[in-house]
Amino acid sequence: MARRSQVGAGTGAGAGAGAGAGAGAAAGATAPKRRASARLSASQGEIKRMKSNNELSVKSTSKKSKYFEPGSSDEEEEEDDEEDESDSGSAYEEKEEAESEGSPDSESGLEEDSAIESDEAASASASASSKSKSKSKSKQAKSRGSAGLESTDIAALKDKELWREGVRTGLGPGKEVFIPKPKAREAGNIPYQDEKLHPNTKLFLLDLKENNDRQWLKAHDPDFRAAKKDFETFVETLTEKISEADGTIPELPTKDLIFRIHRDVRFSKNPLPYKIHFSAAWSRTGKKGPYAAYYVHFQPGSSFVGCGLWNPESDALASLREDIDENAHQWKEVLRAPEMRREFMNGVRDDDDAVVKAFCQHNKESALKTKPKGYDADNKNIELLRLRSFTIGRSIPDAHFMAADAQERIVTLIGVMEPLVTYLNSVVMPDQ
Repeated sequence: MARRSQVGAGTGAGAGAGAGAGAGAAAGATAPKRRASARLSASQGEIKRMKSNNELSVKSTSKKSKYFEPGSSDEEEEEDDEEDESDSGSAYEEKEEAESEGSPDSESGLEEDSAIESDEAASASASASSKSKSKSKSKQAKSRGSAGLESTDIAALKDKELWREGVRTGLGPGKEVFIPKPKAREAGNIPYQDEKLHPNTKLFLLDLKENNDRQWLKAHDPDFRAAKKDFETFVETLTEKISEADGTIPELPTKDLIFRIHRDVRFSKNPLPYKIHFSAAWSRTGKKGPYAAYYVHFQPGSSFVGCGLWNPESDALASLREDIDENAHQWKEVLRAPEMRREFMNGVRDDDDAVVKAFCQHNKESALKTKPKGYDADNKNIELLRLRSFTIGRSIPDAHFMAADAQERIVTLIGVMEPLVTYLNSVVMPDQ
């Protein structure tokens, strides 16, 4: 029994030894891990030292690689994000970020860092070369486009009104068309003068007649400004001479004498926005007011000079008809003047009926078809009583406005018209 006990004890001891051996074996299995960890840490230290020793030989890049930075932290990540936003964003930077997210930090070495640096330098040089190539290609394209315009496309664009909205050039891509800033017509051999109109003013009105729209006038604004200035200086110098011929006409500024070129189309069936003539009126109050006025109208092919009252107000019209009914002989006396009949009535004979007929023929467009209210149809002055406008005028060739004696011709006609204007004013606005 004692032997069995010893054997049992030996067995137990063996079991204990086996357990110890097992424990030892287990302990032996963990020990190499510590040694491997030590080797790994030692190798990492060597790698770090190798990095520090070879840092001087590595080429600098536009952005420092993340593999050269010690462990990651929140502050360093924020700085990297700011640098990424501030940089131009090359293809290499996107590739580097993808690789850094997909590989563990522990798997890095000197060879991998060198490869990354070489790839970075190669991509940077490739990016710079691609940018320079793209710039050179764009310059070549622009030069080809300009050359194309000079050689083949100028004729195609010649008749196109490129200043209008919606007009297409019809050229291929990569070509630019520069519309030159509009300039006024050259004066040529004829200088601008205050006492007469320039031929360019007539040319502008002819062009406006063919292109009566806002886009055209905006594109030809220099021509309009030059023509307007020419007519303003003509009117300004003419005003002094008209004031000498009729002492009741004051020397007013041109803005109070010249009519605007813009038409009022609100209640008109004619949609054209501009008048195709220049005109001005002289009265005791300028172009506006109740007084009879002298009128100068310059329109290529339809220029004329006239005077009188055109569609006066109802009170003034009533006064005129009353004066005709009572003092018709004074009207006929003014109309029978020799200069009046010669210049404005085609030289009719010196007769009351003849001058009245000529005067009524000139104002027939606005005349009544029947008798006015308050007068009999068999009134001996019924033709004059039917009138609603009291004007006279005559046409003038365009060449007279551009001649050296243009203003003298106009002033001579105004001297002939002055008795009629004076008489009309004495009726509608008698001097107190």
